[in-house]
Amino acid sequence: MKNFKFKIHQNNYYVKVVSHNKNEIKLEVNGTPYSVEMEQEIKKTKTPTLVRSASRNPAVPLKKVSPKSEKTKILAPIPGVILSINVKVGDTIKIGDNLLILEAMKMENNITAEKEGKISAIHITAGQQVLQNEVLIEFE
Repeated sequence: MKNFKFKIHQNNYYVKVVSHNKNEIKLEVNGTPYSVEMEQEIKKTKTPTLVRSASRNPAVPLKKVSPKSEKTKILAPIPGVILSINVKVGDTIKIGDNLLILEAMKMENNITAEKEGKISAIHITAGQQVLQNEVLIEFE
């Protein structure tokens, strides 16, 4: 297969690799045969691996909005930055009204009303960073 020449402490060694099967290598050093078992190869990746820590707040499954409930909370669907808030406390909203714009991963996400009501509280400001499932707006 391959031949190598090594010089160790002024001594010359001629190494010939005879065969290579998985982690066992048969070779000859200055004509003497040897069988060598290699340890498992440590692979280095060229690209760094990103490791995410587990979320402190597990994802909450989406719930259907009940028209009979008194207060409705709008939660952040993903972490991001609030670009603009299109409503104020006391505004009456209809289904589909754009409440705010949330930027996440360089994309603008329109957060819309899922039911009609009147804005009772706004817990955020424009430019604020929010985490997933953080309460943004409450309405009745």
